[in-house]
Amino acid sequence: MRQQRAKVMSAINEAQKSQSSYVERIWRGQVLQDYAPVCPADTNWNLLFIRHQGKVRVTAEGATTRFVPKTQFEGVEFLVIKFRLGVYMPYILPGALVNRDALLPNASSTTFWLNGSSWQVPDFENVETFIEWLVRKEIVVREPMIDAVLRDQEPMVSMRTIRRRFLHTTGLTPKQIQQIKRAHRAVDLLRQGVSPLDIVYQLGYADQAHMTRSVRRFYGYTPSEIIRDTGAV
Repeated sequence: MRQQRAKVMSAINEAQKSQSSYVERIWRGQVLQDYAPVCPADTNWNLLFIRHQGKVRVTAEGATTRFVPKTQFEGVEFLVIKFRLGVYMPYILPGALVNRDALLPNASSTTFWLNGSSWQVPDFENVETFIEWLVRKEIVVREPMIDAVLRDQEPMVSMRTIRRRFLHTTGLTPKQIQQIKRAHRAVDLLRQGVSPLDIVYQLGYADQAHMTRSVRRFYGYTPSEIIRDTGAV
């Protein structure tokens, strides 16, 4: 299993690709000093486990349709499971989580309640086993239609049905997902030194102003700010 370590701003992160087909990525980290990151819009939802001053907090973080300013405090340790598009919890439908978080109540100092059962808070070493149990108990399930559409293999159903299934399983429409992913790609290209005009052409923006508005909305920074200081994102 390949792992990647990175020091980002005032936190240290360690990420790994999950063995589960239900999960996009897992990472843990520790906040070294107080700081206020700006988190880009995200099409995926997460399970977030935070430890701070001897207490544990577990939340389900929904997809976001805009950038989100956050505050991180020194000493916080966190573990994040980012689920793939089309994977969702019937217990907490994604539509109810868009631009919101749901706090999962603690059962004890090391356990939490989920779907009527007490679960042990996982750590980085046993998180894959935790994910396997979520799948086995059908706490998280997958909608195959989402994968098919994202791979340009559209099923033989109406666009209305596709849109309804996307909203049910991701909380977002296909168009919203496309817009957010395009902004992510635009930022990647800006960081690689591709000119804004070339990005407009490659990604199908109407013009440079359109790209600027999109990147600003979803990332919280303008293209010129990203070009000047990519470490700001």
